Amino acid sequence: MPLQMKLSAITLDCPDPLALAAFYQQATGLERHPKSNADFAGLNREDGLFIGFQRVDDYRAPSWPDQTIPQQLHICFKVEEDLDEAEAQLLELGAGKPDHQPLEDKWRVLTDPAGHPFCLLRG
Repeated sequence: MPLQMKLSAITLDCPDPLALAAFYQQATGLERHPKSNADFAGLNREDGLFIGFQRVDDYRAPSWPDQTIPQQLHICFKVEEDLDEAEAQLLELGAGKPDHQPLEDKWRVLTDPAGHPFCLLRG
């Protein structure tokens, strides 16, 4: 019988936890954790999932799609609105868009301000 585990937190390394938390807060509408600070910030979702951002000295952003500096993880988000509209809003918030887009009509690969790749999927 497999373990019955429930995902409770995801934490991303970054150079500026408060700035990265602000980006994801604006993108998702999640609530900022009240104890967020310059070394560790977080966002809470109603169901208890916590997304954390921890300061790492000499942080090096992933180099997607090449693996010179591996991505280590990526997050996927479903969007209900048009992919073009969601992409435009995220780019306005500070996301980046790599040139390589494997299936741009079905999903988009963007990078957050710290360089972590994430995908937008049609909802």
